[in-house]
Amino acid sequence: MDNITSETTFILKMYEKMDHQKYLYFTVFLLPYILTIALNTLLIVVVYKERALHEPMYIFICNLSFNGIYGSTALLPHIMTKLATQSYTISLVNCFIQVFCLHTSGIVELVTLAIMGYDRYAAICTPLHYHDKMSPRKVKILIAVAWLFPLCSFPLYLALTIQLSFCNNVIRKTHCTNFDLVKLSCTSTLINSIVGLLMTVVYMFPTLFVILFSYVKILRICREASKECQNKALQTCIPHLLIVMNFCFGCCFEFISVRMTDNQVPFGVSVFMSLYFLILQPLFDPIIYGIGTLKLYIVKFLQKRKLSPLF
Repeated sequence: MDNITSETTFILKMYEKMDHQKYLYFTVFLLPYILTIALNTLLIVVVYKERALHEPMYIFICNLSFNGIYGSTALLPHIMTKLATQSYTISLVNCFIQVFCLHTSGIVELVTLAIMGYDRYAAICTPLHYHDKMSPRKVKILIAVAWLFPLCSFPLYLALTIQLSFCNNVIRKTHCTNFDLVKLSCTSTLINSIVGLLMTVVYMFPTLFVILFSYVKILRICREASKECQNKALQTCIPHLLIVMNFCFGCCFEFISVRMTDNQVPFGVSVFMSLYFLILQPLFDPIIYGIGTLKLYIVKFLQKRKLSPLF
């Protein structure tokens, strides 16, 4: 049997095509990062300061915002550093760290969206029992589950990738993903494929089932409710539905992008599809809730800061 030497440094191929317009790309990535940090931080601070917002739904919105900061910080500073330094390589250890952060951020997002779907179901379909179903203790447990579930389960899958040997060191993206690393392996990846499929089922199906179940129940209740109740239900559900739809679009783009070859689509489209979910989802969340659900509270908060900046 031939000796196999595993690669320990990877070349992020996409940067080579960005090099001739690196300042433009740097700006394109810097602006969304600043907006993501600013908007998500503003949302968290507003919910924390306004006592009227100390309700389960707004606490879950804060969890989405915190996760958006976590996921964006795991990616965008890395991309901007690469563009600024023109160093388009990444060590194996840093690659694994990036895979862990980006994948867990996506799972936290999905689990939180499922929890928020259930929260809307409890508020609209069982309003008399809402405070029992969403007591402060249960809210804390749900947020803990949203984080501990991926943080504890994903490393078990990542451990299989860590054990692989890599014969190729070229990654066609600006960042590392688990799928891209598995493709570079020169050893059998059958177990990785099987476990990866099982993990996808474990992550996706229960959460999507909760969301679908919640909205089927909500629609059934709304059909029998008054026009005023229907409008109120729509106002609370539409932001969540938009974010879920954006999440699904992002997952589809990611699924397609990891299976494309360089000559199948234009370079700009390839960059957009590979980064859509990672960049736009953390930015989309606070915009949707900031414009809709929390707009009046945000305006009130900013006016207070302008009139009384020290308090």
